[in-house]
Amino acid sequence: MNLTLEQIKNITLGAVRVKHNENGYNFYRFTEEQQALYKNRSNDFYHKTFSTSGVQLRFLTDSKTLFLSTAVERGSSRTYFSFDVFVNGNRTDSLSNFDETTLHKFYAHDPFPFGEFSKEFKLGDGEKEVKIYFPWSVSAVIKEIKLDDESFIKPIKPTKKMLCFGDSITQGYDTLYPSSKYTTRLAALLDAEEYNKAIGGEIYFPDLSNTKENFEPDYISVSYGSNDWNRCSKEEFTDNCKNFFGNLVANYPNTKIFALTPIWRKDMNEFRQFGDFADTHKTIEAVTREFKNITVIKGFSFVPQDENLFADARLHPNDKGFELFFESLANKILNS
Repeated sequence: MNLTLEQIKNITLGAVRVKHNENGYNFYRFTEEQQALYKNRSNDFYHKTFSTSGVQLRFLTDSKTLFLSTAVERGSSRTYFSFDVFVNGNRTDSLSNFDETTLHKFYAHDPFPFGEFSKEFKLGDGEKEVKIYFPWSVSAVIKEIKLDDESFIKPIKPTKKMLCFGDSITQGYDTLYPSSKYTTRLAALLDAEEYNKAIGGEIYFPDLSNTKENFEPDYISVSYGSNDWNRCSKEEFTDNCKNFFGNLVANYPNTKIFALTPIWRKDMNEFRQFGDFADTHKTIEAVTREFKNITVIKGFSFVPQDENLFADARLHPNDKGFELFFESLANKILNS
């Protein structure tokens, strides 16, 4: 049984649009208005809007097998990808372009092929919940998704919705498995649908937060500051930060907003025009003090200062680093 466009739409989470064309089924995490902003802002950032970070398929079925065929293209500066398939809450298998490869310890910039990939997954007997986590690192088009003939499929929806703004770490750099991303784990903890608006390399971009979704999110997470420290003056950072959060609060005055400040980075003691890296946290805290629905969460110690927890040995956590990141963040949020 090949799933139709309507069936796929019904089981999709985290995409604001799903469209079918001659290439297959396309999943978009940014609205057309938001993509237009990025097309004018940066060609690199615009390409990253096509990444499928945060997109999921989630459903009940009694099918014993699942066949998935995909085509992947650039969606970040990384070339590895994985689709993670979970059955009843456990990862049973993945479709990736690195399974046959011995990965380097610091694999972030290793080259991997794009193109078409497919796999059949064994789901087991009886009724079960299936989740398919899409890659954060590439633009992934579904060519075909098939269940057993005569099987049923029923969508499962979380009770809440969460918007996630941020830079590369929020997009997912450098997890091998998209289910390891901190935003994905946080959404699951909060029983929320993740809408991921993160772009690798991004800073506070007030024009983005000035756009509004066609739904009212229950939660918003915001995590910038590391690239801002690397690229901006403190004055520019302060203005961008204030305007970004001002727009968010104006659009969503009743939504709980978590402002995450940057994690450790290996070059933090180098000179930048911004000044002291620790001032990113202080500035975000000062700027957001006037907004009653914003909680600032200090992220500096979320991932220990150990290069073995970073896929590039300096900035972007690997899967173990993200596990520690999420555990720290979850503790803060549950006690906020």
